[in-house]
Amino acid sequence: MAVAPGVAARTLALAVAIGLLASLAASNSEGDALFALRRSLSDADNVLESWDPTLVNPCTWFHITCNQDNRVTRVDLGNSNLSGHLVPELGKLEHLQYLELYKNNIQGTIPAELGNLKSLISLDLYNNNVSGTIPPTLGELKSLVFLRLNDNKLTGPIPRELVGISSLKVVDVSRNNLCGTIPTSGPFEHIPLNNFEHNPRLEGPELQGLATYDTNC
Repeated sequence: MAVAPGVAARTLALAVAIGLLASLAASNSEGDALFALRRSLSDADNVLESWDPTLVNPCTWFHITCNQDNRVTRVDLGNSNLSGHLVPELGKLEHLQYLELYKNNIQGTIPAELGNLKSLISLDLYNNNVSGTIPPTLGELKSLVFLRLNDNKLTGPIPRELVGISSLKVVDVSRNNLCGTIPTSGPFEHIPLNNFEHNPRLEGPELQGLATYDTNC
């Protein structure tokens, strides 16, 4: 049975409207997640002044980059004189590729929810005061290329889950207080040892099959 042109047009318009509403809802969700980050940070230089939660999406905010679908792909807040802590809501930015928060005074732990950022290419938290352990959930970031956590106050072992990230090219965890041994398989075969130095409790490269890696943790 043929469909009347008017019905087809209305059906198409409804489908487009539903798609647009879904996109707006996702953008609002991302805006909510970023505004949760803003609320958790002290912003001495007002670099987050444009982060207005009443806007339809965060794509017009300074230091935020979006793709053509208005989904957040970059957060660039390196060297911005920020203090405070990270929030688990960041894990809702499912299209995020670059999380740049280096050279600030961010404290507290790395949220395990960052493991939800399946598109993440670069995680740069170096030169902060981040403490706690490196979440094993970061091993779920299968697109990750750059992981820079150096110059913080991190403790515990280097999660072996990171060994399974074949795309990983740069890992720097120097100048923390990590313990255990250094992975030697997967992408860690090509990471220079000086990227692990100045961790007083971190032993040398692990000897495969001879001992557990976290004996001194």
